Amino acid sequence: MHCTRKITDDLVWIGGSDRKLSLFEAVYPVPAGVSYNSYLLKDEKTVLFDTVDKAISGLFFDNLKYELGGRKLDYVVIHHMEPDHSATLWELLTLYPEVKVVTSAKALTMITQFFEALPAERVVTVKEGDTLETGKHTYSFVAAPMVHWPEVMMSYDKADRILFTADAFGTFGALDGAIFADEVDFEREYLDEARRYYCNIVGKYGAQVQAVLKKAAGLDIQMICPLHGFVWRRDIDKLLAKYDCWSRYEPEEKGVLIAYTSVYGGTQAAAELAAAKLREKGVTVKMYDASMTHTSYMVAEAFRFSHVIFATTTYNNGIFIKMEELLHDLVAHSFSGKTVGIIENGSWAPAAGKLIRAMLEPCKGITILDEQVTIKSAMKPENEAAMDAMLGRIAAEAVD
Repeated sequence: MHCTRKITDDLVWIGGSDRKLSLFEAVYPVPAGVSYNSYLLKDEKTVLFDTVDKAISGLFFDNLKYELGGRKLDYVVIHHMEPDHSATLWELLTLYPEVKVVTSAKALTMITQFFEALPAERVVTVKEGDTLETGKHTYSFVAAPMVHWPEVMMSYDKADRILFTADAFGTFGALDGAIFADEVDFEREYLDEARRYYCNIVGKYGAQVQAVLKKAAGLDIQMICPLHGFVWRRDIDKLLAKYDCWSRYEPEEKGVLIAYTSVYGGTQAAAELAAAKLREKGVTVKMYDASMTHTSYMVAEAFRFSHVIFATTTYNNGIFIKMEELLHDLVAHSFSGKTVGIIENGSWAPAAGKLIRAMLEPCKGITILDEQVTIKSAMKPENEAAMDAMLGRIAAEAVD
């Protein structure tokens, strides 16, 4: 059986969704699944844009065979060699022995790493500015290194003004029969997962994303076709604005992420009190137990909000392990441009605060408030003055 969707008169989506996968890239929870997008152009020449993960290979090849309808496959364009988009490439080349691979020189090297060397007559190596003529359509290629692998490129269809963006502009989540972002309530149902996807998959590479956005600004883009998530044909300016904001490491909105770890409840009680006090001041708050929540969710919220409070106990004279894990992840994803408050706990030797400061020292544009809250075992009335001072500073900046 096949399941395809028409994008334009001669471009079809032939990908699929995987709802059985629990961890994307063996790291990120995907409770709503994930899609793997592939597109087929049926012009004078037929062109396949990327393949898919092996998890949906059966559906993918059924879709391809159905949409080709007996025609020869002329080209496969490989924008990105990560296996969730290339694992089925070798099988494709075996099934369609006349197809030529159109890709960058770096991606071609990766093909030999994942599979085997291709004969020269089966390869068309392209670089930025090169074009591919298919009949009605002319595709120009745009280099997008480190968004988020070094070999990545994008392609732009000058006829229909479509940008094929590899892993950029993707989102976690199965498509549930939709293919266009305007077929769903994207902001309510998918924006959080789009943010989590960006921040964790691409977030480290803000400078590289900015470089690609500058290139995109010179193109008349009427549609965006990513390798995960929905095709965009409306509100493209809003999508580009989100990527611009995230890649500049600017707060998306005013508010506070409170991430806490607590062994026996004392630190949690302090974090809960801080959240309540902030709410009373009109501040938006999102709160997570870092011991129970995957770091990817908190990384995304740290990108989203203007302020972050880390509340944690001292453990083995260090930072509690789950909070330390979160901080490592934030630093690795270029956590920048935020104001940070600290609540530390320690029954005999509180040390987490100074260690958090040391971990965040490499981060650019981070303001760590001097008004730190230090408690021993449990929050006491005498600790409230320090908490109120810290929260007063935050509330003065974090109310819309």
